[in-house]
Amino acid sequence: MATTTQAVTVSEQLPQITAPQSVAPQDARALSKLFFGRLATVEEGTAEYQYVRNTLIEMNMSLVRYAAGRFRNRADDMEDIVQVGMIGLIKAIDRFELSRDTQFATFAVPYIVGEIKRFFRDTSWAVHVPRRLQEARVELAKATEELSTRLGRAPRVAELAALMDLTEDEVVEAQVAANGYHSTSLDAAVHGDPDEGEAALADFIGEEDPALELVEDFHTLAPLIAGLEERDREILRLRFVDELTQSQIGDRLGVSQMHVSRLLTRTLKRLRAGMLTPAG
Repeated sequence: MATTTQAVTVSEQLPQITAPQSVAPQDARALSKLFFGRLATVEEGTAEYQYVRNTLIEMNMSLVRYAAGRFRNRADDMEDIVQVGMIGLIKAIDRFELSRDTQFATFAVPYIVGEIKRFFRDTSWAVHVPRRLQEARVELAKATEELSTRLGRAPRVAELAALMDLTEDEVVEAQVAANGYHSTSLDAAVHGDPDEGEAALADFIGEEDPALELVEDFHTLAPLIAGLEERDREILRLRFVDELTQSQIGDRLGVSQMHVSRLLTRTLKRLRAGMLTPAG
């Protein structure tokens, strides 16, 4: 009985791999099968589980580098792409089962590539653009290139719409959305007056005036105030124009401060309800 127990213990032992990232791909395939077998039997959270899982990740990093190579022309920093691909590799390891009739590499690469594509999809746009317009931009680029080659000139909106089977408004919308793919820093130099040298782009962009937001409110509020009783309008003027206290207003009108408070509350509630009611 003791001999049997010893045999089982030895057969379940895994090799201690000191440099998993240096394991050749063909060796990694065989070792991965062995490590996946153990991963399915050890308790999650234990030191052995962490060793098995981490070794699997490091042994299969070559899959990430292989998948990332497809996107070499999409970015200057390959390190970012590899890091994103690692997320896909980890997801594949956590979801792979030996019972699947497939090699781990075949199973993992789509996860890695999918994670990288998701990264480009979510980060390549300088501003948020709806998915349908992102897709329309791609089709617009293809249609523009095709028509430019065929016609020998830049295609018109109507020609693009006919080829893409879209309305002209949809084509224009896609053209506008394409501007969200690139952005320019507000600190970018702009060639201005030769005597003054270069200026920053921000110097030519107007700032938002917070007071403009009040214009629409004033237009909406004016008829509502006009519809109040004369005494209610007078109280509003004394409180918010002359900036008198409720006690001072009460002295002016010969009523108590409490009565002024009730009148103000009622009037403001009525105005607020009128502001929130959609125009008929």
